[in-house]
Amino acid sequence: MKIVLTGGGTGGHVIPNISLLPYLEKHFGEICYIGSNGIEKQIVMEHKNIDFYEIESVKLDKEHKLKNFLLPFKLLKVVKSAGSMLDEIKPDIVFSKGGYVSLPVCFAAYFRKIPIVSHESDLSIGRANKIIYRLSRAFCTTFEKTKEGLKKGVYTGAPIREELKKGDKARGMEITKLTRPRPYVLFIGGSTGASFINEVVFSAVQELTKKYNVIHIVGKNKGKKIECDNYYQAEYSNEIEHLFALSDIVVSRAGSGVIYELLSLNKKMLLIPLPKSKSSRGDQVENAKYFKERYGASMIFQGKLTPRLLEEEIDRLYNSSSNYKVSKENESLAFSGAENIVNVILDTVKKNKK
Repeated sequence: MKIVLTGGGTGGHVIPNISLLPYLEKHFGEICYIGSNGIEKQIVMEHKNIDFYEIESVKLDKEHKLKNFLLPFKLLKVVKSAGSMLDEIKPDIVFSKGGYVSLPVCFAAYFRKIPIVSHESDLSIGRANKIIYRLSRAFCTTFEKTKEGLKKGVYTGAPIREELKKGDKARGMEITKLTRPRPYVLFIGGSTGASFINEVVFSAVQELTKKYNVIHIVGKNKGKKIECDNYYQAEYSNEIEHLFALSDIVVSRAGSGVIYELLSLNKKMLLIPLPKSKSSRGDQVENAKYFKERYGASMIFQGKLTPRLLEEEIDRLYNSSSNYKVSKENESLAFSGAENIVNVILDTVKKNKK
């Protein structure tokens, strides 16, 4: 059997697709990925068992709204391009992780009567996924609440990467060269970094490193030279599992992928969600509030974040007991999302062949 994966724009659209690979490889002889020349290409090209097909990204321009009048024509062109790729691949199914990169692929698949299974990571449904839902045979959700009222909704839980379970503290120390016996705090801003959080960390780092070993993943081209002991900076890490294993506290944005990964590892987390703006519908704020209410995660709104408040909250969090607990009956769904999603994919293929 053959499957096409699609989705892109951020790591949150790509990494969940990658987490499915160990399960997909048991059932599909050919796995292809259709995406744009963005972070998805960078991540997927690291996996030699996936054939990557490149298309243009078609997205609303919120700064130059007049350009959006040309959007239908551009979308039609990219749908035709995606259709040619599907005609060449002849997949049994398409799995969409959402985002505007997925739209033309899903339209092309729908017109060819290729079944589509899609997935929403966040608590609320994104704009692209609201359209893709109508084209899909099944719509998987990370949050149980998201599937409420959706006839095609299936609560699968979060797709957690298998390699996260293999994190090694000693390897983390080798990577960072931070070996002093003190707590470790990891700052991550998502796949593209978080400039606002970076600047606050740069301002707070001298005080923080008096008590903590600080690991700072800044994002591509967002670094800054810092002369400071007990501090490690990198643009990106392809061995994040070892940094997670080493860390006592993780300060992060609130994309659902990373916060469910942290929950599965029982890591103390301080969430600084991306605020609602032209570039965000406020989904991270919703995710963070949910995790604060349900699991007791710590949270600071970006508008209130200062170096002093960051330090105080890290101190408070380190001295508190972790109480992230998932009920036994929900644990298999909450942390077995990858396997659950693949089961939905296989069931959809089976039904389509009847």
